[in-house]
Amino acid sequence: MVTVLIILLLIVVLVVIFELGLRWWLGFGNPLVYVSDDQIGYLLAPNQATRRFGNRIRINQYSMRGEDIEVPRPGSTLRILLLGDSIANGGWWTDQEQTISARLQTHLQQQLQSKAAQGVVDQVEVLNASANSWGPRNELAYLQKFGHFEAQAIILLLNTDDLFATAPSAAPVGLDRNYPDRKPPIAIAELYSRYLQKPTKLGALRALQEEGDRVGANLQAIQHIRALAHTSHALFVLAMTPLLRELGESGPRDYEQHARQRLIELTQMERIPYLDFLPVFNQVESPNSLYSDHIHLTPDGNERLSQSIAELLAQLQGLSAVQPGLHSGSSSPDSGLPASDSSAN
Repeated sequence: MVTVLIILLLIVVLVVIFELGLRWWLGFGNPLVYVSDDQIGYLLAPNQATRRFGNRIRINQYSMRGEDIEVPRPGSTLRILLLGDSIANGGWWTDQEQTISARLQTHLQQQLQSKAAQGVVDQVEVLNASANSWGPRNELAYLQKFGHFEAQAIILLLNTDDLFATAPSAAPVGLDRNYPDRKPPIAIAELYSRYLQKPTKLGALRALQEEGDRVGANLQAIQHIRALAHTSHALFVLAMTPLLRELGESGPRDYEQHARQRLIELTQMERIPYLDFLPVFNQVESPNSLYSDHIHLTPDGNERLSQSIAELLAQLQGLSAVQPGLHSGSSSPDSGLPASDSSAN
């Protein structure tokens, strides 16, 4: 009997140690949770903070990845609103300081050292409104619900798959393990549900629920976002990253190339500054170093992308040469952004 009790006690101790290890070192037991929304489909619940595999994650009062913001915008603040999906968000695999928005903010803050910016603004904010698997229609719905927060520029960051995104839906919230709607009772329970339990086959079902021209619907959403930016007197910039398999000689598949061409035609018709990262990333000697998987970027990828966007903003001021991947149908209106004295390296 004593032996049985000792064994049970050892099991309990090991379970407790395992639970504490999952919580303290890996961050399990405190995942980011999602909330449903009739228009947006879903978004990250506001006012969350956690640490995952050592990476800090903060969600502010408007479900953005980042610190709380002031509304209205302080008069001396340059505010950029970044809209996107998990690439913009960074997810659990990206520390708060390594996200695209954080890196872009750093680059733009450096531009404040230029003579043209002195006395105009004293700080830069890059807001990050994003969530896993958002498409243009989710991002449009977010903008329609919350507004643009008096941002002087709106950057819509897409990837090739976003051109085929389905309509906003709350279906995955609470059902798909990647979209929990509550905290697990213990960290071990989250480990089981995320890595051991059979996943819900929800993605394929959602795709089947929408027929017709999804590319056309998403292009229309991009037009609406551009129109909202124009109405708010904000500069609108569009950027798109490729899938890893699109790089190199193989290039995009035929249906992707067709969708990409439709997007280019839209940017030319609507005079939208557009940065296509397919030719930009193709110039990198080891493009695999930019990707953590088939679609998401590493910190190095985030750095290169944010630097290119900062250069694009400088180009729109007529201060640097056009870089590979930049498409613009015509000259852009004055953005009010700080300009740099020279091209970014």
